[in-house]
Amino acid sequence: MAGRIEDYALIGDMQTAALVCRDGTVDWLCLPRFDSHAIFAGLLGTGEHGFWRMGPAYAPGAEPPTAARRTYRGDSLILESEWDTGRGTVRVTDFMPPRDGAPQLIRIVEGVSGRVPMRSELRMRFSYGRVVPWVHKHEGRTVAVAGPDSVWFDTDVETYGKALTTYADFTVAPGDRIAFTISWEPSHKEPPPLPEPEQSLEATEDFWRDWIDHCTYHGPYREAVVRSLITLKALTYAPTGGIVAAPTTSLPEEIGGVRNWDYRYTWLRDAAITLSSLLRTGYREEARAWREWLLRAVAGDPENLQIMYGIAGERELGEAELDWLPGYENSTPVRVGNGAAHQLQLDVYGEVTEALHLAHMTGLARNDYASVLQLKLIRYLEDHWQEPDEGIWEVRGPRRHFVHSKVMAWVAVDRTIKLIESGDADGPLERWKQLRDDIHRDVCEKGYDKERNTFTQSYGSQELDASLLLIPQMGFLPPDDKRVIGTIEAIQRELSTSDGFILRYPTDGKDEGVDGLPGDEGAFLACSFWMADDLAMIGRVDEARKLFEKLLSLRNDLGLLAEEWDPRLQRQVGNFPQAFSHVPLIDTALRLTASGAYGG
Repeated sequence: MAGRIEDYALIGDMQTAALVCRDGTVDWLCLPRFDSHAIFAGLLGTGEHGFWRMGPAYAPGAEPPTAARRTYRGDSLILESEWDTGRGTVRVTDFMPPRDGAPQLIRIVEGVSGRVPMRSELRMRFSYGRVVPWVHKHEGRTVAVAGPDSVWFDTDVETYGKALTTYADFTVAPGDRIAFTISWEPSHKEPPPLPEPEQSLEATEDFWRDWIDHCTYHGPYREAVVRSLITLKALTYAPTGGIVAAPTTSLPEEIGGVRNWDYRYTWLRDAAITLSSLLRTGYREEARAWREWLLRAVAGDPENLQIMYGIAGERELGEAELDWLPGYENSTPVRVGNGAAHQLQLDVYGEVTEALHLAHMTGLARNDYASVLQLKLIRYLEDHWQEPDEGIWEVRGPRRHFVHSKVMAWVAVDRTIKLIESGDADGPLERWKQLRDDIHRDVCEKGYDKERNTFTQSYGSQELDASLLLIPQMGFLPPDDKRVIGTIEAIQRELSTSDGFILRYPTDGKDEGVDGLPGDEGAFLACSFWMADDLAMIGRVDEARKLFEKLLSLRNDLGLLAEEWDPRLQRQVGNFPQAFSHVPLIDTALRLTASGAYGG
């Protein structure tokens, strides 16, 4: 059985990622890319669907022991786990070297004290656990082959096969260092080179040390900010600059429920706000790479802008269900692909334009087509902003006039007006100023409930929506506007959980809710960070700091966050780790630091 979501650590090479549980089991790994088929899919099923456990030997039928301690080595993605046993202490170092050739997952076992019996159990199952590969020896190396894929297993320890699993039993003493490596290669090609684990470890540590040296944030929340930045870097597909929302699919928003989605793609919204955080903390090269990815993905067709693309800019992300997988804690269906890709979400135009505006304002080298794209997006919005859409939360119910979507349409026009006024683009300035005023007036007249003094989720509705917290952050209205304050307080009253975190919007349990889905979900962590931001903006800085530090306490022992927090079960839920949680963490830390609103 898979561990709790927060029991996992992330390792990766900026092209794919693995999740390692506290007991030393790799339960999730897709090769060679984030969105490839998994060779270890035990996270969404059972051990029969693939895993790789490395840890102290244990009795048959017993539970594998969990590590007593684990940490990342400094500011890196090198995971170190230690077990204390009756016979001594052992350390396992797990990492994936930034790729220069075949993707590799390397595990180095080191004796710390005593003599500890160890076991490696490697069960490779291709195509998300569905295909048992042909495992055989080739010139002394173990290789697993199925269709187009081959995975090569290298170690100096003797291995043996049993029950379609590759085992190694060995003992480590102080000073012993024994390496195990798996490498992926297309099955029709020559074998990958023999791994060099110690040199790879040194190079990986150097990479992360050099990368984090560029961080310009040195405030009181540096540990949390740096870990979030490293996580965002790990979610970036290095060859193209695309940023995945998370490295997993179908980790449920409600344990046992149906709200299970594939997040291994690049949402324009998520990537745009990630670019904002990277620019504000010194990472201009990543921001430049994302902008280039955007221009390639959108190409000359902004009228058909998708809300998400594949990590190389692919447009077709057809959704399918993997019915042979029982799901994480029986949460079905398990989905791959994402049918929301072709939804109409007008807010995306605002997020993309805001990201391009920020890149321009922070001096990122000019790209003429970026300005052309921005103008094309506004011309499209000029004709379509009055249409209903599916909104930021990708509802699968009927389209509505979502207030947040209209606000972000206003943002898109406003930032483009600023671009024209700066002299870096030409456009119908007066006409678009009138358009900006028209959108603003429309939102304030149709999306505001005067009786309750709050903006609402959509025109004519009574529901609230946490995305309304972005109204002051986007500059649509000033923080001291009574309508803004009223909205913040209404969301606190009506969308807060018992422990003070924020839901996205109301759900209706077994009945189909506003999003067209049955069931409930946890508190959405991004929305809770937005609340902390808003509280700081309206002068309630102590309250903002307390909420922020309470949110930090939800991180797992390695500083990682999923998408949501289940207040009833007191555990993380949703895909993991989630860019859309770590980005607002960074933003709130920057805001609180600037305001001086921090303890100590």
